[in-house]
Amino acid sequence: MQHGKVIAYASRQLKPYEVNYPTHDLELAAVVFALKICDVFTDHKSLKYIFTQRELNMRQRRWLELLKDYDTNIQYHPGKANVVADALSRKSGMIAGIKIEEEIIRDLERLDIELYVRGQHGYWASLRIEPDLIS
Repeated sequence: MQHGKVIAYASRQLKPYEVNYPTHDLELAAVVFALKICDVFTDHKSLKYIFTQRELNMRQRRWLELLKDYDTNIQYHPGKANVVADALSRKSGMIAGIKIEEEIIRDLERLDIELYVRGQHGYWASLRIEPDLIS
């Protein structure tokens, strides 16, 4: 955050072995990922106390060893106060399923075609065709 405003968002697709991780481990994996590029604010309150927990599994211990190399301060930021990040974290499954190549997006923009997505299916809309002489 800079001047109280978010300046970057980052995400990645889950690896096949991460799909079955419990929510707590997924959130901790996100912290480890984010540490490589930025300071960490989370809407998952239990991570605030990760450094004081007595019982951790091997994966959590390994990640905490990595975190010890950093001057780390995990801050809780309620999801209600951070609507965009909260929505993205809850809709990650749907967002991950939508992948459009940049070249296709540029072609669609040149043709004035917009893509709207409803549920798991997409459809085309707003197709304008005008002769060049009139416009």
